Amino acid sequence: MVDTKSPTTNADTERRFRYRWAVLSMNFLVLGLNYADRAAIGLAAPLIIAEYGFSKATWGWISAIFFVGYAPFCFIGGYTSDRFGPRKVMAWAVAWWSLFTALTAAGFGFVSFMVIRLLFGFGEGPQASVTAKTMSNWFPRRRMGTALGLSQASTPLGGAVGTPIIVAIINAFNGNWRAPFVILGLVGIFFLVGWWVVVRDSPAKHPWVRGEEAAEMRADAQAAADDGPEDEPGSRSLASYLRLPIVLTTALTYFGYSWVLYTFLTWFPEFLHEAHGLDLNQIAFTGAVPWLCGFVGLALGGVFTDALGRRFGLFTARKWTTVVGLLLVAVAFGPVGMVKSTTSAVALMALTVFVLYVVGAQFFALIQPAIPARRFGAASGFIHFVANLAGIFAPIVLGYIVDATGSWAVSFLISGAVVAIPAVLLAVFGRARPTRPAHGPA
Repeated sequence: MVDTKSPTTNADTERRFRYRWAVLSMNFLVLGLNYADRAAIGLAAPLIIAEYGFSKATWGWISAIFFVGYAPFCFIGGYTSDRFGPRKVMAWAVAWWSLFTALTAAGFGFVSFMVIRLLFGFGEGPQASVTAKTMSNWFPRRRMGTALGLSQASTPLGGAVGTPIIVAIINAFNGNWRAPFVILGLVGIFFLVGWWVVVRDSPAKHPWVRGEEAAEMRADAQAAADDGPEDEPGSRSLASYLRLPIVLTTALTYFGYSWVLYTFLTWFPEFLHEAHGLDLNQIAFTGAVPWLCGFVGLALGGVFTDALGRRFGLFTARKWTTVVGLLLVAVAFGPVGMVKSTTSAVALMALTVFVLYVVGAQFFALIQPAIPARRFGAASGFIHFVANLAGIFAPIVLGYIVDATGSWAVSFLISGAVVAIPAVLLAVFGRARPTRPAHGPA
């Protein structure tokens, strides 16, 4: 039995709560694979475009169709994780996206790539909202920024590590761009098994967690919970929460964030190749630098705002980190297409991605004080759905702009405006009842 009257230290608490860190670590690995799989298409793009003679606009459609499948499954993933638990939903998602990662190698023309990438998006969509639901089940609210930041930090790391690995695989197979897709699909099977073994929906359902430990974790979460709403089933509809100003402004801000992220993800390798003359091996290095900066930013972003929240309140810390951060992103990202040297372009992009991912830890945590636990998966899925509509429009719009004007600078400047405007809206209209500062061990 745990002696609840005995004084405890933070180290004692973390040892008792070590299983939640195992769950976070497994989530970290799965999201890293998710982004490695997603980054592969951008790296293979110059080879695919050359092989099939696609225009920028055509490739923009192939890139965008992924998000036509992805965006609705952001919401579906969050909604079903509320209904059936995040463990099952993420397992199905990993299996599905790994299958269609491998099948990307079977693409043989415009229509086939469109169908494969659409179905690939179905599987990748749930990952972020399911992660938010998993972390909310395992961590107290005052640590949600840290939990989300650390668990999602593997997304840029997946891009950073995956970039040179994917290029190395292409080189090992004599320039065959299909090889990394097949290999990554097979790797997904092992990650699926790891997820199913390690993760459960909540501490109470985990066989490795003793009953008294699960009870203590529940007590810890309850003691630290912000004074947000905890309604009874049926008392308010989901739609009533989705119409809250903080939810709507957060969703629009997340859209601007995603516009920049997907511009980077879709077009930066091709930009380096066309505007700066880099070959695939050079892109393997320079393209990884912004991803590494993003990893550091996302890992630190949640820790930073949780610490800042103990002084100023969690909501205030998260809101103004988001607003100021995205305005800085607009300032850094806009000139990327105008600078002459490759070093300057990569440095500006690295700064952009670093700040972008500091902000990336905030969105789901930002709405949490306004959303009861039983609605949190669906609400997270909604803002992620709105955000990923940017993935549909950014590749297409910017592809047409580059084809029509021959200018990368115009596309980057437009993206800077897209991220700045909703940040201002969040500053003005994004209000919620402030949360009380968190105290005590986590």
